Amino acid sequence: MASIELQAVSKDYKDHPGVIREVTLHIEQGEFCVFVGPSGCGKSTLLRMIAGLEEIGSGELLIGGERMNDTPAAQRGVAMVFQSYALFPHMTVYENLSFGMSLARMPEPVIRRRVADVARLLQLEDLLERRPKALSGGQRQRVAIGRALVREPGVFLFDEPLSNLDASLRVQMRFEIANLHRDFGRASTVYVTHDQVEAMTLADRIVVLNAGQATRREGSVAQVGTPLDLYHRPRNLFVAGFIGSPRMNFLPASVTDADATHADVRLDSGETLQVRVDAARLARGARVVVGVRPEHAAPGNSTQHLLRPLKWLERLGETTYLFFEGPGKEPLVAKAPGDVQLESGARVAVQMPAQHLHLFDDEGRALDRLDP
Repeated sequence: MASIELQAVSKDYKDHPGVIREVTLHIEQGEFCVFVGPSGCGKSTLLRMIAGLEEIGSGELLIGGERMNDTPAAQRGVAMVFQSYALFPHMTVYENLSFGMSLARMPEPVIRRRVADVARLLQLEDLLERRPKALSGGQRQRVAIGRALVREPGVFLFDEPLSNLDASLRVQMRFEIANLHRDFGRASTVYVTHDQVEAMTLADRIVVLNAGQATRREGSVAQVGTPLDLYHRPRNLFVAGFIGSPRMNFLPASVTDADATHADVRLDSGETLQVRVDAARLARGARVVVGVRPEHAAPGNSTQHLLRPLKWLERLGETTYLFFEGPGKEPLVAKAPGDVQLESGARVAVQMPAQHLHLFDDEGRALDRLDP
């Protein structure tokens, strides 16, 4: 079992320089770490560098404290589950699970024991004699995961393993992967996804990558933290807008007064708000962006609110999302109970509680929020 350490790791391609820039990260033994970010941000490339399937341009990779830059993939003690199942179609489930061990000339009793243990864990015992074409998508993915498990690696790597499954199977497989990590908790796990629901529900820590800020000064990593850290205290506009569904609302504004306890701002629409942040570094007239999560923008006549016409309702049963006129083309989204009694066209007070608002400066950096 092993920890993973990346020290200023970078990767360039001739036609795409800076795909990975200055990534420094320590993943503890037994930690479940998820890489998220938009398409093209380099999350799969970073995973493949850990696996040994991509060369590291610069920097150091250590697994279990040992430098791995030049170590072949087969000798790194890692197992990888790919987006495609990559099963051998002419082999049975048993043969797919045992193939790698057979190549390594492991003793047959050991192979049978490991396959039996993994088949029992993944509920594949009744499928061992079937070929992949006779399996469902979820069953094929469990076989692909089982093929990694039988190797008993110190590091598990998952590259968007659920993206080919339908919605219900994704939920089921998230549950199964979470249980697997609990049962094999000594192994470090790195999981790549573009689905933030997977990231929020599976991760001990999330690494948010952003190709747009991959500079030598800032690097590819926008923020690292627990799911709730990233949700409640995003470091910048990118993370605030990427983590959360629906995304955080953003309202452009200018500062009218600021100190270490608050900022008074005037929205471009003319309304004024107070935000509870340490705004001592802001000057009057500075351009800022106010952020508010939909659940904090609920309808109600609080001491601080905005009056907005209701454009559309999205009723989802337990929850209703309300879409109000917002800045530019973006609506202002609020979350309300499923049975909220409102109709399109109504003029509604949308709460803007000072203690739940976020504030970002003209470079997109978040100001420190004060505890309620």
